[in-house]
Amino acid sequence: MKNDTILVGVVALVAGLIIGWMVGQKTSAPSPVAVSQGPPPAAGPAPTANFQQKVNELKSIVARDPQNRQAWVALGNEYFDADQPMESVEAYQKALDLNAKDSNVLTDQGVMFRRLGWFDRAIDNFTRASQADPQHATSLYNLGITYRYDLNDFAKAQDAWTRFLAVSPNGPGSDRVRQELEFLKTHPPVAKP
Repeated sequence: MKNDTILVGVVALVAGLIIGWMVGQKTSAPSPVAVSQGPPPAAGPAPTANFQQKVNELKSIVARDPQNRQAWVALGNEYFDADQPMESVEAYQKALDLNAKDSNVLTDQGVMFRRLGWFDRAIDNFTRASQADPQHATSLYNLGITYRYDLNDFAKAQDAWTRFLAVSPNGPGSDRVRQELEFLKTHPPVAKP
């Protein structure tokens, strides 16, 4: 009986080791990694190098051909995306010197003016953009933003956003504009002493 007890003990020990090893293998497997909703990490050169390469190429193009409006716009867009407002404003101005009625460029330059704190120039650009193209919703949207948040001129913000909704009742930003207009109706501006 003693041998049977030893045999059962050895079998139990071996079985325990095998089960322990199997459980250890399952729990030591790498857990799944959470997948991000954003884009995968970029492969290749760093964005700064890519940005600088694009800027250098565009500068080379406009140096050879200062009348190349598309290259000026592209250069302004690169600076816009890199949050370099002064450089963006200057490049957009060169494009506007070649076509002063481009609503998209006027609006983008206006956004950069706003970022610089030059609200009067931003308003002028947004106004000119909407005059050049009365259906240009983005300029009206930004006009309302500038009046509302930078100048606290609720009446002019309401006017800009009402025109925006007439042009783009279901477009991007329309729900936010409706919320803003509702807020302005229920929260009239406080009179200044």
